[in-house]
Amino acid sequence: MALNQSAAAARGRNPLPGFGLSLGLGMAWLGVVVVLPLAALAVRATGMGAHAWLRAINDARVQAALKLSFSTAFCAAVVASLVGVLITWVIVRYRFPGRRLLDALVDLPFALPTAVAGIALTAIYAPTGWVGKLLAACNFKIAYATPGIVLALVFIGLPFAVRTLQPVLEALGREPEEAAASLGANRVTTFRRVIIPELLPAWLTGFSLAFARGLGEYGSVIFIAGNLPYKTEIAPLLITIRLEEYDYNGAVAIAALLLVASFLSLLLINLLPLLFQRGGGHD
Repeated sequence: MALNQSAAAARGRNPLPGFGLSLGLGMAWLGVVVVLPLAALAVRATGMGAHAWLRAINDARVQAALKLSFSTAFCAAVVASLVGVLITWVIVRYRFPGRRLLDALVDLPFALPTAVAGIALTAIYAPTGWVGKLLAACNFKIAYATPGIVLALVFIGLPFAVRTLQPVLEALGREPEEAAASLGANRVTTFRRVIIPELLPAWLTGFSLAFARGLGEYGSVIFIAGNLPYKTEIAPLLITIRLEEYDYNGAVAIAALLLVASFLSLLLINLLPLLFQRGGGHD
């Protein structure tokens, strides 16, 4: 009896002391760095009033910038997620010279300043660049056009897609594929019925992260976008322009919309495990 009580007490006791202190310090730091600025933006946005909101959002230039930012972020997230599956598969399933270098290059957009990435992409894909010169001969334009924005957002969103898929694919191993093959399933069926269901939650997570990241991207886009109003002007740039024009309500309205969209994307990421668990339990 005493042994059982001591075992129960050992299970109930936290093996790492200082939980209350570490939790308090962590939440305080998170509140000062993250929550407080976002709360200030939310308070300012809610205090604008309906008339100021409608005036800021109904502007044709604002609507064009928001439409461009949302559409390019979505397209870039789709491309990054699809390419991320291929790159992750190569890194995890194959051993070849330069594999570690490829694995390290995936994280380069995390470490590289976004302005440097934008300048590099512009230098390559501008009409006078190495690749842009060849594409200009075919009357196809990347830099200073919408494809350039998508390309920059794919560049900064690809690591999210790869790094969310990689641990899942490593944990999956080859055993499910071998079991499916032993039961007579071909490669297409194995990939569709075995691999995709396991990777889908991580794939959706990578997509959501890439979309949220691309929605607020600024540094890598402004150099390659061209920044033409109503054509290639993104919403984050328009926020800066509104601030320079002392139109604080307009800047707050755009920033609040981007904040809500990004928050909903991140909220979806946290709800995905629950949704898939319910689906699995129902089956």
